[in-house]
Amino acid sequence: MTLTICPYCGTGCQIEVDYSGDHYTVHGYTRSVVNEGKLCIKGYQGLSYAGSRDRITSPMIRRGDVWTEVSWDEALDYVARRLTEIRDKYGPDSIAFQASAKCTNEENYLIQKIARMMGTNNVDHCARSCHSSTVAGLIRTLGTAAATGSIKSLKSTETFFVIGSNTTEQHPIIGTTIIRQKKAGKKLIVADPRRTKLASIADVFLQFRPGSDVALLNSMMFVILKENLIDSEFIRTRTTDFDAFAAEIEKYPPEITEQITGVSPDLLEKAAELYAGNRPSAILYGMGITQHIHGTENVMSVSNLALMTGNIGRYGSGIFPLRGQNNVQGSSDMGALSEFYPGYIPADSDGVERFEKIWGAKLPRNIGLMLSEMFDAAIDGRVKAIYLMGENPVITEANLSDVEKGLKNLDLFVVQDIFMTETAKFAHVILPASSALEKDGTFTNTERRIQRVVAVKDPPGDAKPDWWILSQLYSRLFHREAYRSPEEIFNEIRVAIPNYSGAKYENLYPDGKQWPINDQHPEGTEILHVERFTRGLGRFMAIPYKPPSETPDDQYPFILTTGRNYYHWHSGTMTRRSDILERESPNPYVEISVNDAKKLSIRNGQSITVESRHGSIRLPAMVTSKIPDGIVFVPFHFKEARVNLLVGENLDPYSKIPEFKVVAVRVIA
Repeated sequence: MTLTICPYCGTGCQIEVDYSGDHYTVHGYTRSVVNEGKLCIKGYQGLSYAGSRDRITSPMIRRGDVWTEVSWDEALDYVARRLTEIRDKYGPDSIAFQASAKCTNEENYLIQKIARMMGTNNVDHCARSCHSSTVAGLIRTLGTAAATGSIKSLKSTETFFVIGSNTTEQHPIIGTTIIRQKKAGKKLIVADPRRTKLASIADVFLQFRPGSDVALLNSMMFVILKENLIDSEFIRTRTTDFDAFAAEIEKYPPEITEQITGVSPDLLEKAAELYAGNRPSAILYGMGITQHIHGTENVMSVSNLALMTGNIGRYGSGIFPLRGQNNVQGSSDMGALSEFYPGYIPADSDGVERFEKIWGAKLPRNIGLMLSEMFDAAIDGRVKAIYLMGENPVITEANLSDVEKGLKNLDLFVVQDIFMTETAKFAHVILPASSALEKDGTFTNTERRIQRVVAVKDPPGDAKPDWWILSQLYSRLFHREAYRSPEEIFNEIRVAIPNYSGAKYENLYPDGKQWPINDQHPEGTEILHVERFTRGLGRFMAIPYKPPSETPDDQYPFILTTGRNYYHWHSGTMTRRSDILERESPNPYVEISVNDAKKLSIRNGQSITVESRHGSIRLPAMVTSKIPDGIVFVPFHFKEARVNLLVGENLDPYSKIPEFKVVAVRVIA
């Protein structure tokens, strides 16, 4: 049995795997501080994708409409030559790189280093579409873009406030912790447009309208301020800009915000009193908070709530952004973001000098194209080449029609992946990569825990680990010696990122360490902001409510909100190749309320059309009482009904995250 990390959500469950032939057995690691031996169905049954016959096993170059298998030397020489030619002819910003939260820290560090040594900050990854607003929001208010506590510390929480997270389906092990604590007498508040499993057991369920998060949170804070449930000493000694914030929330009495949120004043007052009065309280949120044009302001509002009640820096309290993919935290830490170098050093700051010295190269100091901007740049010809590692934007990104137009307009599109995805079909070159079960390295989970990933099996055919592919490309592009191992790359990461400086492969195994781990914190750091915030004082932000980019009208009377389900993950490339997971959820569907279905004469399972101003899809109806009238929900895993065809190009001005959670649509039976 080999001890490694589950490749799915950001919880980072430790698993013991025995993989032989096409068969495997997996157990939760009972000594794990993260999952204590527990696993969800994806952890137990979702690893067979690695043995799929669909795996790409040879490098390929497309010649006309024909894919030709080539050697690694031919493929890598071709990619290096074409990237260099395009950079020299059109400039470095004509090239863009897309990293991956499915890949290790070492691989994300290396791809962003290649991009920047090529002369461009056009490097980004899927965090742009899930938690870039967390990065933008928490850095502004606290100075650190990460969970403030540990999963273990949630056992000491007295009140859980879960907003915009279907935790039991998307982060089941953390969801189990909340359920156990609730059964032990702890309090639970859930705010969500859908009636989730946690909502069904909550002490207070705030079923609010999509896109009204700021109004809801401001109104809760109005009640807390009026009833003097604030932590005055914490505000006085640990924070700044409280007065301007307090003046803003005076505008949000519950009787007024009910018109915006749909939540009755008595429920909202009960939630506010519970969160502020029964401490320590912890806020857990997911993409229900982040995937809005006001996503960054939603995150800053969450921060305001924690700061005014002193629910931060204390065991059992805190803010927990729940990361959707296994290594969103780590890939962001590594600088796979167009506005940040590793360790969140701004790309337009003097801090870039540090990397120029470490890497021995002159580096760009402009903010590069973000993921949501790269495809538009490809359409208008500013970007000529994209190198993509382990992502599937033809399924996952907003405004899909433009994504496809952009990819078709490229001079060079290189895809490094384990399957011929819907996106890879647009490529000029395919480089066969390894799954998480076939390579070594590290992931950093949603609580900042750096964990060792250990190979369980060999990759199929001529497939190679992503770090090896990137290292060979790095050697060809810059005429430098290739890295020999993931550990060698990690040791450079320790030099580049002070919060990782004390971590070593030998002290990460088996339990992992939470960053910052350095000379001041040699064993890592379980709770952040205990005595001071990273930015010095925690900063209140006065956030006025603004409506979402689209609202229902006579032509498009429903609100569409998108998300995931329990059995599948991301674009489904892995989970849909697991027989048991696919058996449980084989088809796309749209959830619609019982009343709305009755009004439109829609039966359960009937194929219907959902149409927005941007596109339309046809898929079976799931009539359910989980969803309120006027709202429909579609998971984004299914290539047969790509829901992101319906999502427009409206972006958060701070983080450039698209608004996936509020789209005006109509439903046609």
